[in-house]
Amino acid sequence: MGSDAVTAPVHFERHPDTYKHWTLSVDGAVAKLTLEVALDGGLNPGYELKLNSYDLGVDIELADAIRRLRFEHPQVRAVVVGSGLPRVFCAGANIRMLASSAHGFKVNFCKFTNETRCEIEDVSAFSDKHFIAAVNGACAGGGYELALACDEIYLIDDGSSTVSLPEVPLLGVLPGTGGLTRVVDKRKVRRDYADLFCTKAEGFRLRDAKRMNLVDGGFTRSKWEDNIAAKTASAVTARGGEGTERGITLAPIERTWADGDSQVARLSYSHVELEIDRGQRVATLVIKGPENQPPSDAAALHAAANESWALRAFRQLDDALLELRFNHPTVGLVLLKTEGDLANVAAWDDAIVAWRSEGDWLAREIQLHQGRVLRRLDNMARSMYALIEPGSCFGGVLYEVALAADRSYMLDDPDADNFLALHTVNFGAFPTHNKRTRLEIRYLGAPDDLVDLKNQTEPIDPIEAQDLGLVTLSPDDLDWEDEIRIEIEERASLSPDGLTGMEQNLRFAGAETCETKIFGRLTAWQNWIFQRPNAVGERGALSMYGHPEKPIFDWKRT
Repeated sequence: MGSDAVTAPVHFERHPDTYKHWTLSVDGAVAKLTLEVALDGGLNPGYELKLNSYDLGVDIELADAIRRLRFEHPQVRAVVVGSGLPRVFCAGANIRMLASSAHGFKVNFCKFTNETRCEIEDVSAFSDKHFIAAVNGACAGGGYELALACDEIYLIDDGSSTVSLPEVPLLGVLPGTGGLTRVVDKRKVRRDYADLFCTKAEGFRLRDAKRMNLVDGGFTRSKWEDNIAAKTASAVTARGGEGTERGITLAPIERTWADGDSQVARLSYSHVELEIDRGQRVATLVIKGPENQPPSDAAALHAAANESWALRAFRQLDDALLELRFNHPTVGLVLLKTEGDLANVAAWDDAIVAWRSEGDWLAREIQLHQGRVLRRLDNMARSMYALIEPGSCFGGVLYEVALAADRSYMLDDPDADNFLALHTVNFGAFPTHNKRTRLEIRYLGAPDDLVDLKNQTEPIDPIEAQDLGLVTLSPDDLDWEDEIRIEIEERASLSPDGLTGMEQNLRFAGAETCETKIFGRLTAWQNWIFQRPNAVGERGALSMYGHPEKPIFDWKRT
């Protein structure tokens, strides 16, 4: 098994010109995402990406392509996800990669691929794009999970191609990117059929797959192209035909890395600062609010979209969160801070809300992107404390950052102004994975208090914020430094395993959804199974995959 050391930093900036594995082509209302994985194009050495199997690098490209479809090709109404290889759609996650990776990398890999598939579903729900999985060959594991993220699945009827989720019988692990949940919750496959499907390693061909609702239909090889084209045309028509929107070109994310000494490192963007204290295992993440008011109208926003704070800051925040997640596994606590003018943050929220309500597609996509990044923040396997101090701008969309934190501390200093502010966006614009807002989760036991908060239109001081329940504590200026220091030291002394389990259980209060099952229940079980000898031991199923010997299991159930 791989060690817990990070062998090489993972970077998430991509462009279609640099893709090794995916081709994104756009023709009017139709886009095609074609997977043809380069055998020797793995993110790390030591494995070949056979049969269109994927590693993290393949999924980073997919995530980039989905984002470009949203911002650069808003006129697209149908997206066909297919394979460039004959008789193979996708064999799922590369087994050699999984077997050789550190435990933490495996878990983060599954989490990232889940987030990418959730974004496909988000695009389908809110961005006028219909996804069709054109499964032209064998489709297993994560390959079928990719298909499950689409709106429709069509399987070629060639007498041999199947869909399958073979992880349990072949590898002793779970389908890691939501397969179990999407089969029953999204496709409404009967439980007994799902049980049969997930334990039948070879999967099912078209007839049985369609009968069980694992696919929507299929066509013979001779009629494949024509029928997929017809389904695509029908999807375009159902979505209203080719859009008149004209996209923007996403600019590269500019960042500067300064590794000043062995103790402290710093990653800087124009609107985000990330400082890593390796000795304390603490990161400080500062989001800088807008320096200026928003443009005068939506046309001006389109003309300078890459310079707009609302988009640029959240693209940078997303990159910083992924940097933390993959490249700094020992950081246990993130201190969340903001700097700037509350009035400017409110003005940007006002503008985005107004333009979106008028039907502007770019304002819609910017706000949806902000929501997706905030959900990435919810999913961080790190403790998070928000520190609200004079000069901060925790208002509106940036107050969501404080709400995502496990605790929030607001300095009560009579000699300095320190305020937070609510906005209409806090009451519905940014739902979490369980479809509730972060305020709804906070006031789950006091819904009447939440209704009263909608009348809080003025900035809120520390004592009032604590009385209203908007922060955890408001220490005064005499106790602030000592209290924060003690809280940081105490948190750093606790078991990271216990904290991760505790935090993920507490962050999504209330009824479950498909997404909370994926990121809570499924991730927790997969996290546990990835460490069990039955999967990753010397004779575990994942370790023995591809060897002639059978795995050896400890048969005790726990």
